[in-house]
Amino acid sequence: MIDWLLGADPAIAWQVMRDLLDAPESEWGPVRARVETEGWGARLLSHQDPDGQWDGGGFFPASFTRVEWLRDGQPWTATHWALVQLREFGLDPASETARRTVDLVGRNARWDHEDEPFWAGEVEECINGRAIADGAYFGVDVSPIVDLTLTQRLEDGGWNCERENGSVRSSFHSTINVLEGLLEWEKTGRARPEVGEARRSGEEYLLERHLFKRKSTGEPADEKFLQFLHPSRWRYDVLRGLDHFRASSQLTGQAPDPRLAEAVEIVRSRQRPDGTWALDWDLRGRVWFRMAEVGEPTPWITLRALRILRWWDAA
Repeated sequence: MIDWLLGADPAIAWQVMRDLLDAPESEWGPVRARVETEGWGARLLSHQDPDGQWDGGGFFPASFTRVEWLRDGQPWTATHWALVQLREFGLDPASETARRTVDLVGRNARWDHEDEPFWAGEVEECINGRAIADGAYFGVDVSPIVDLTLTQRLEDGGWNCERENGSVRSSFHSTINVLEGLLEWEKTGRARPEVGEARRSGEEYLLERHLFKRKSTGEPADEKFLQFLHPSRWRYDVLRGLDHFRASSQLTGQAPDPRLAEAVEIVRSRQRPDGTWALDWDLRGRVWFRMAEVGEPTPWITLRALRILRWWDAA
């Protein structure tokens, strides 16, 4: 199993070394550096436009039309989604490629909402949550986006990108996107105490629902929350939720909350006889390339599941 993961791609291998094998940075660092020049990372970078963008746009490709959305689904090839994937791959923020990309995106990329500069964010919580995560990871000061996002928290503790349309109840999807962004910002050491407070309130929103249930009935809020997807894009599932709590625990030193137990056992129950986890479904829409096929074992989901179980079982 470990050998299979190590041989999948540098983006997987360096995280396996760090998270599953406890290798020192002197060992996984050189493997991480290969993300820039080999495998999925290099493949994605090869599609970058000369002006630093991908597919000519910030959130949507320059050639995007409503007809494509209705026919094929939302496209995932523009700058925003490329940066999310490069962060997940672990492209070194200090690399020449990353520094150049951050600069060019800042100068050339705009949001589709009202033509806002990319690193200034826009208004929608899901999008801004991911922009915070990307900016924090790649060394950009995204504190204005953080400040805006803190004002958008709902009374039940989380976030909902439909707030602008009148929603007063938080969403699993919006909340996980914001939580990942706030946690990445906290990692920079520049976050004010209210950022941690907001993160904890969003985490409590998920914990009160055991990561997948309706608070009112105890039934699954969405059957898709129990099916594993990668790349997640804006979608939530219990695997993504648990991986956030693992990362949050690493930052804060807090032990896993007992209310995570049911979600953990769902993950454990989905392990295949060969020790892997499969891709349950995939999103429609334009992509640069796919990293797994539905129904087949996928290194990304397997890596996430193994490090979640390792963290939980150790506690």
